[in-house]
Amino acid sequence: MSSRVAGLTESATLAITAKAKALRADGADVIGFGAGEPDAHTPTHIVEAAQAAAADPATHRYSAAGGLPELKAAIAADTERHGGRPTQPAEVLVTNGGKHALYAVFQTLLDPGDEALLPAPYWVSYPEQIRLAGATPVELPASADAGYRVTVEQLDAAVTDRTKLLIFNSPANPTGAVYPPDEVSAIGRWALDRGIWVVCDEIYEHLVYGDAQHASMVTQVPELSDQCILANGVAKTYAMTGWRVGWAIAPQPVSAAMGRLQSHTTSNVANIAQHAAIAALNGPRDEVERMRATFDRRRRLAYERLRDLPGLTCPLPEGAFYVFPSVEGLLGTEVAGRRVDTSLDLCEVLLDTARVALVPGEGFGAPGHVRLSYALGDDDLERGLDRIRDLLTRA
Repeated sequence: MSSRVAGLTESATLAITAKAKALRADGADVIGFGAGEPDAHTPTHIVEAAQAAAADPATHRYSAAGGLPELKAAIAADTERHGGRPTQPAEVLVTNGGKHALYAVFQTLLDPGDEALLPAPYWVSYPEQIRLAGATPVELPASADAGYRVTVEQLDAAVTDRTKLLIFNSPANPTGAVYPPDEVSAIGRWALDRGIWVVCDEIYEHLVYGDAQHASMVTQVPELSDQCILANGVAKTYAMTGWRVGWAIAPQPVSAAMGRLQSHTTSNVANIAQHAAIAALNGPRDEVERMRATFDRRRRLAYERLRDLPGLTCPLPEGAFYVFPSVEGLLGTEVAGRRVDTSLDLCEVLLDTARVALVPGEGFGAPGHVRLSYALGDDDLERGLDRIRDLLTRA
């Protein structure tokens, strides 16, 4: 194997989900808090649009590698409508999910020797994708006391003459942190002054709660538009993780370059899925708001149930659909008769003993933490939290 592939680590979220599914296949009653996908069904009008597209012979052929013109127009309009960024369809590249959009961005912008500033905790695929481009991720740890948000001072301390870009994810996976508008503006102006690209992962932009609000950096700092790229998709907002439709919005020369890359790798996203995404972006949002309200209720439940457990410290998340408690108070102790020295050890004990699947913080650059997704059914959420409580209170 090539050295770049041999050095890759497996996605922590997919690995724990696969282990939980294997146990279920053997008949075990496993409750999975691992997967980052809504438990809701894709709204009916979106499915019906896909069914109609499947029956249309025009969808049975290749289409433009960078996306259907109708979908690019819908993405541009939706970005301007909800994010406030004036967007032209030519700036849009339609990709095979949001993960593929980020891969295309890194492959297009990064060279060997470049550095990418990466606030931690981070989504598991960021560092691996950066390394695949030959560049070096530079981690900037953000603590729970700081709301899991990095500061301009931290960025200033980490920047070098090799720094090419900053990854900015708000609302954030895995922490649920949401940067307030003034902090978004400050970081955007810092990047503008430094001449550094900012890659904004906005996949959770519509999943914010309480007083938090999503602020798009390029809207807060319009002058940044020539060095800012937005990555997004339909997966989280519309319960369409399996449809694999994402996009990147970039200055036109960069978008065109990513399109050339895509023409030699995946070519076009499945036409049927693209038509489903058009229906999602142009259709009613009643189901989106209902799902958001459900997640809001579940995040408060998960927070309230976890915050008082022995050995755990659990901030209240403001966005996405995860809680990210610290389990450092349990490290160095025995849980269910087994010594626990890392969050990975704890997750193994929880899965083996309580049949609850959590994702260890090591995969997110945050040892001593675990991630729980509350995007699962109410009954499973309650039962899973009960199992965690029962195991930890008798530990």
